[in-house]
Order: sequence, then C-alpha cells, then structure tokens
Amino acid sequence: MPYPQNLSTAQEVEAMVRSQGATPATIAVLQGRLHVGLSHDQLLFLSRSPAPLKVSRRDLPYVLSRALSGGTTVSGTMLAAHRASIPVFVTGGVGGVHRDGENSMDVSADLTELGRTPIAVVSAGVKSILDIGRTLEFLSGFTSPHNVTNAEEAAELIEAMLSVGLQSGVLLAVPIPEEHAAAGEITQEAVRMAVAQASVTRGAEPHPPAGSRPRPRPPARSRPGAAPPRREQTPPTPPRAFGQTNPGSVYQSYGGVGRNIADCMARLGEPALLISAVGADTQGEALLSHCSHMDTRGVARIPGHRTATYCAVITGGGELSLGLGDMDIHQQITAQYVTQFEDLLSTADLICLDGNIPVSTIDYVCSVSRKYAVPVWYEPTDTDKAPKPFLSDSWRNLSYTSPNLAELCAMNQTLGLPTPAVLPGEVGEVLGCAVALCRPLLEHLQCVLVTLGPLGVLLCGEQEGGAVRLSPRKQPRTHGLCAVHYPAVPLTPGDVVNVSGAGDSLAGAVMAGALRGLGADDSVRLGLLAACLSLASPHPIAPSLSAQTVSLETIQSHAWPQPSCHWIGQ
Repeated sequence: MPYPQNLSTAQEVEAMVRSQGATPATIAVLQGRLHVGLSHDQLLFLSRSPAPLKVSRRDLPYVLSRALSGGTTVSGTMLAAHRASIPVFVTGGVGGVHRDGENSMDVSADLTELGRTPIAVVSAGVKSILDIGRTLEFLSGFTSPHNVTNAEEAAELIEAMLSVGLQSGVLLAVPIPEEHAAAGEITQEAVRMAVAQASVTRGAEPHPPAGSRPRPRPPARSRPGAAPPRREQTPPTPPRAFGQTNPGSVYQSYGGVGRNIADCMARLGEPALLISAVGADTQGEALLSHCSHMDTRGVARIPGHRTATYCAVITGGGELSLGLGDMDIHQQITAQYVTQFEDLLSTADLICLDGNIPVSTIDYVCSVSRKYAVPVWYEPTDTDKAPKPFLSDSWRNLSYTSPNLAELCAMNQTLGLPTPAVLPGEVGEVLGCAVALCRPLLEHLQCVLVTLGPLGVLLCGEQEGGAVRLSPRKQPRTHGLCAVHYPAVPLTPGDVVNVSGAGDSLAGAVMAGALRGLGADDSVRLGLLAACLSLASPHPIAPSLSAQTVSLETIQSHAWPQPSCHWIGQ
C-alpha cells in the first residue's frame, strides 16, 4: 500500500489485536535487523521507505547481510515468529500456486513454509489472483479437510498442533462475511475475466510464441439473417460532435439478452421462466409491468441496487454507434440465488444462459445440467463474456451455443486453440473459418449456431438426413458432422431500424422450434423470420412477433434462398 494508507492499516490492525486482550508484534526487517514488534517510529520508517523489499525465507540472508529494509512475506514472518516463540500469525491472503502453475511450477514459498514451520496462520484464504483450486490441492486435496466454527475450537486446534510437536503449520482460512459476499464475488468475477482477457490478448496458439499474433478485432454484434442495404442507399448519418448536444430521436425500450429471449419465446407460445434481478426502483417496476405476458417469478427485486440500464446510440442505418451500460446488478444473480430454482431447472426441457451472469452461476447451472441431463443453450452476449463457460470444464455440459464469428474466436482462444489473426470477409473464407472454429466445440456440444450478419447463419452439428440434428442425442454420436449455411433474407434499405435484438430473436425462435420438435431447417427459418421482424422494429423484440406471424405456415409460404451443406471431417 502507498503511504499513509500502509501506516494507518498497520495501526488499525494492531489496535484490533489489542482490543481482544492480545499483544501485537508486527514483523519486519529494518536496516539489516529482524524486528519482532515495531514501535510507532519504526512503523513510520517502514511505511515511508522509498523502496522496501518483500522479504521471504530465501531473501533473509541477503537482506540482513546488506543492511536493507523490507516487509516480511508469509514465509518470512512465519520463520521469525517461530524463532520468537509466537504460535499465531494473522495476515490478509496467503500465497499459493500461480495460474498456469502446472506448467510454470510457480509456487509460493508460503506453502512450503506451512509444511515445515509449526505456526497457525489465520488469513482470508488464498489470494484471489492465484489458482485457488491447485493451491488447495497442494495443501490438502481440493476440499478443506476440517473446519472449526468459533475461536475456542480454533485455539484448541492450535494447542493440539503444538502439543504433539509437529514440524508443520496449520492454515485457518476465514470466509468472507455474508454481508460482503457479493463484493467478494465481484472480485472473483473481475479476476476470472482479467485472466481470460489476458489469455486472449497474448494469444493461445501453440505455434508461434505468445503475443506474436494480434487478437482479431471484434466487430459490432452481427445482424443475423439480414442482407444489408447497399451502402450508397443508406441514409447519411450526421457527424457526431462530442462535448455538445447532437440532434436525434430518443425512445425507451426494454431489453437484456436473457429477457429478450424469454420475451421472444413467450410471444411464440413457448413460455419460459425468467431468472434475473432488478432494482427496487421505478425502472424495475416499469420493466416488470412491461413483461406481464412473461413468467417473471424468478426475477429478484433487490433494494439498494439499480435496475440494469443500457443507453445505445444508433446510426441512421440501424447500427450501434456507442453504448453505455450500467450492469452491476447482474452480479446479484448468484449461484446461491439460483439454487432455489433447482427443482424447476431439473425438470426443464431446455435451460438458456446468457453471458451477463457471473461465472460461478454459469458453473452451477452447468452442474445441474449434468446432474439431471437437461440441455443448456449458451448465448455469449459479446466477445468479452463469451469465454465464461470455457474458463473451466463447464462448457462440456453445454448442448447449444449461438456466437458470432468474433465470439467463436474468443471461445477457441480460451481453450488454447489456434484462431485467425484477422477475421475473413469473403463468404467462402468466412464459412471455412467458422466450420474450423466449430469443430472442436462439437466434441461435446450438440450444435453451434454461428450468426454471420449479412451472410446469414451457419448451423453445425451431427448430420441426419442431409441436415443437422437439432434434438439432443441421448446416445453417443453415430453420424458424421456437417455444417449447413442458410443465406440471409434480403432487406430493402428502409427495413432496418434497430439491430440490437435481432440475434436474441433468432436464438429464441430457433429454441422455440426445437422445443416443438421441428427440424433444423424449419427452426432456423423461424429464427430468421423473427430476426427480420426485430430489425424492422425500434424494440429489441418486435411487438408484432407472435405464433401467427412467425409460424410453420408462414415460413413454408416464404421463398427461401437454398441452404448449402458442408461435411466436416472427423
């Protein structure tokens, strides 16, 4: 910590210890001498030191011999405390196995010190930026072998450890208090996403060296199933001037990826339980009122939090120019909250997840899917959120996903698979790239539906009768894989009003078709028709969408471009 926060924190911790009737002994190395217990002046000296060192067991001889100063790490503090016959040491977070530690062998000296120095270390647990699972595995297997419920039990445990003369320590990890659990989940979520983004940024290809190829620049969310108007026919958009008011039309609509998909399915006669969260505010009230035709029993109303709000600036051609999102409330859709719906999830025909919810919630739902054999559809939302299930083995429990090409790249990169440096633009190259990126996912997924904007959609999966089998298989795959390309529905220049809900309309209508037992061709065409209605509406899900306007009869009377089938090698 920087001065003066470092000094005030140390003083506050010492005051807490004294308030419980114990004597604090802050440990540090000052000018080549190891001190157990610091005066105010010594704390001040250390806090203002321009370049203090981190002193572990390994560093102690050098720092002492060179008359240097520094704060001791967990391993250094344990060693000094043990020499001074102090049996209990409290710290913030302990070190452990670093991420990718199975390859780099980067393991903190804190762990080995715990194995040879009889000190009780009380902490908040393993630092969030480390590989917590492998750290626990290093210490004791993946789960903690024992627990104590109060200070008296902890004291008896420490006394027993010291009495038998073990030359090893004991680590007591204190859970995050319940009132701060949400903040802890936000921290974990931030760490997971930062690690995923770092992995994507440096590249995950086995050949050439990491970082030698740039990450594909993600385009705006593709318009599925609609050919764009010719550029010269697009109404011109006035230039935007930042720092001043720009002319435009303002309207309010109700969106959210999960809400949009549930809205689409409800309008098509396939109602779905929406599990989400809104604030106890006027926006939340208005949203729930607007969604009265939907099953919103699973939507929590949380006081003190704002309903998620998204402000989008749309160009004259219907494309997104700028978006601002206040989405913090998504972190309240925790695994703990979703557990109350496990009975409903276990009997569902299909579970749909979007990428806005926390990774831990995605992992929990995927575990429910595996336990009860319920298919899961993952809508990745955007390139930053697309990797969430792929940060663990949760993705192996997905049955369907509906990414665009950039999101599909992000999924592959998270799995450590090679991806193109630049996304192709020509139709043949796009299809070839999409097929190659889908192939590894199909080892576990039933189908991958890739939205290709003006080029239409590509459905990849097990072939059955010259098409992709859409219904989940209950037995191991017996047929080969294929990819079917459905060209876009041509649109006139004035057709496109807003592209923000087209992908959600597509996914929701395809899900509705699958739930009705329709084949892949009919289900995808339901999706394409629903997307066209969305593109022509200022609302993400067109109010005109219904079981009558988008039906088997309407798609059968439509003149569709001929799809093409491509075989995928085993």
